[in-house]
Amino acid sequence: MSNSTPSINHTSIASTNEIKPFRINIPQADLDDLQYRLSHTRWPDTLPDAGWTYGVSLTYVKELVAYWKNEYDWRKNETRLNGIPQFTTTIDGANVHFFHVRSAEPDALPLILTHGWPGSIVEFLELIGPLTDPRAHGGDPADAFHVVIPSVPGFGFSGPPRDNGWNTPRIAKAWAELMKRLGYEYYGAHGGDVGSLVSREMGIQKPEGLLGVHVLQLFSFPSGDPAEMVDLSTDDQKRLQVLANFHERAGYNAIQQTRPLTLSYGLADSPAGQLAWNAELFNGFGDGVDAVNRDAFLTNVMLYWLTNTAESSARWYYEDAHTKDKAAPKLNTTPTGVAVFAYDFQSMKRFAERDNTNIVQWSEFERGSHFAAMDAPDLLTIDLRNFFRRFR
Repeated sequence: MSNSTPSINHTSIASTNEIKPFRINIPQADLDDLQYRLSHTRWPDTLPDAGWTYGVSLTYVKELVAYWKNEYDWRKNETRLNGIPQFTTTIDGANVHFFHVRSAEPDALPLILTHGWPGSIVEFLELIGPLTDPRAHGGDPADAFHVVIPSVPGFGFSGPPRDNGWNTPRIAKAWAELMKRLGYEYYGAHGGDVGSLVSREMGIQKPEGLLGVHVLQLFSFPSGDPAEMVDLSTDDQKRLQVLANFHERAGYNAIQQTRPLTLSYGLADSPAGQLAWNAELFNGFGDGVDAVNRDAFLTNVMLYWLTNTAESSARWYYEDAHTKDKAAPKLNTTPTGVAVFAYDFQSMKRFAERDNTNIVQWSEFERGSHFAAMDAPDLLTIDLRNFFRRFR
């Protein structure tokens, strides 16, 4: 299937659908304020041998704050981000910031990639080159993609939405509008974490032109029916234990589903606090310290800090937890691919197939984490190419 599209003049679109070029330009005063706050961090007084038992390790946070203050270079990373074509537009009343990188290959397939929490568009930086220009990265040019990478409303340079209700179904509808606005007749969707839920929801909603969805997680869990637990494989029993361990430590989930504003007073005032809150999941509660490159991780944290979106990003959890009509899971019948990485809380095929009736590709890898686009981009690139090849 050919998916070539005409060149888009972003300034000629009607004002209600206007797409504006965007450039990041953080005032120096904001960076100076950050330096001051990092230098004057008030540290908690915890047990000397606490480690990661009670939360993110104090030793780890102190070390990373020192690196952030003395070695990390925001301007260097800002320049890199500004080297990527990016835009803003208003959809359903919300500002939406997005990268939009078109491939030089004429039959490239459009693909929208959605990040999660505590991630951002920074998650996908290492995928952009291999996806848009496979020829230059040892791949087949027939596997090229045009990529669209939006910041979820409430995150990063999209900024806080000014009304409530920005849950997964509403974001999925906004993404369909974004792809339509960009002139794409056919496209695929990929995501991890929040992005997995949004991509799967797009599969449920079936907007015109959506070919298939590819995700890092399918959040399908045991229903409580004993029959589902009969003859579970040894591997699936291990995966259930990984999931149980995750839920024992995922306090951020309960807090953000219920009291995101209360939490945000600390995060909005303390960069060390914002760093620690992001590090909880990024580092697997201490199981995978520094699995992600430190500069990439700190650039991600900077997008939360500089845009003051601790509260609005956490608010997604509240909105989704309070979504009406959640009594029964909705079936996703759109062709779906799942990539299961070794150090993620595992998706289990038995339960996934209950709620997703058209899983056409299931891949499992021996490395990579919840943030596979950052720590296993080579494997994820191959899996994306393999999955979407069937729609070309």
